[in-house]
Amino acid sequence: MLATDNWREVVEHPDVNLVIVATPDALHYEPVLECARLGKHVFCEKPIAADVQEARSMWQAIEAAGVAHYVPFWTRYVPVVRKARELVKEGTLGPIKAVIYRWHNPRPPGMPFTWRDDASLSSAGSVADVGSHAYDTMRWLLDDEAKRVLCHADVITPAKPDLGDLNLDEALAAGSAQPTAGTSLKKGTAFDYAAAAIEFNHGTLGSLILSHAPFVRKGLAPDIELHGTEASLGIDRAKSTLTIARQGEEPAILETVADSGFGNRFSRFVFPGLRGRIEGKPTDHPGMDDGYRVQLFTDAAALSARRGTWISLEELNQPQSRSVG
Repeated sequence: MLATDNWREVVEHPDVNLVIVATPDALHYEPVLECARLGKHVFCEKPIAADVQEARSMWQAIEAAGVAHYVPFWTRYVPVVRKARELVKEGTLGPIKAVIYRWHNPRPPGMPFTWRDDASLSSAGSVADVGSHAYDTMRWLLDDEAKRVLCHADVITPAKPDLGDLNLDEALAAGSAQPTAGTSLKKGTAFDYAAAAIEFNHGTLGSLILSHAPFVRKGLAPDIELHGTEASLGIDRAKSTLTIARQGEEPAILETVADSGFGNRFSRFVFPGLRGRIEGKPTDHPGMDDGYRVQLFTDAAALSARRGTWISLEELNQPQSRSVG
């Protein structure tokens, strides 16, 4: 077994045919392009790149190379979400007119500063981190893409203990400890709270709230609401329930969907997804093409937050040259 801090040794190793790219967002670009050049299959964490220009180049390289690819948008596999998608496709709710998504992932109040708080390494903070999952779920449920987005985003978490380089496990483990006297504090620069209004291509309107702030807590309302012409559906991931409401009726639990967890995600999802692409079969498993579409949205949302105006995704969907430096 080879252990190295040089990613090129991994990508170039003759016995390696699948590379997992799980570094910080800003460090995905070169390894993925090199995988494509050498014909190595790729598992790339989301968001797949630092920005949409990188994401486009990466997807084009992977597509041209014909290698298999996978991006872990795990929410697609949550049983209660999959059941909701079945109901949407069956027409139970009628055409969907509005969707609301709340993704609150509060971090411990004392959790130290990590690269996820650093805008130079994080694609767009919570907008790209949990926002990638949330937007992919919305587009997957609706079978549609966003047309434009208006977003407000900010950093609302107080300054954090700065303990140097930490990975997420270390930071979470330290999150319950109070900083000692003399511990330096550092304010995050990557967004940790965002609220976005979305207009989808087919006319559905969306509201998306994203947060990693410690005092924005989850569990107070369904994660997702789908409002159609015939009925509305609430998706509660924590309780694994679907609640339906029709005009003139009280909301009622439609179904409780058993959820035993993801299990071995690679054997259940990743390897079948890669194998399907290797064999040239159609697959619903998420890949770099989905990663690019999601990056297009999260970049547009972040740009909207900076400009304070609506941003059309088509504005960002324009090729520009970029070289590996």
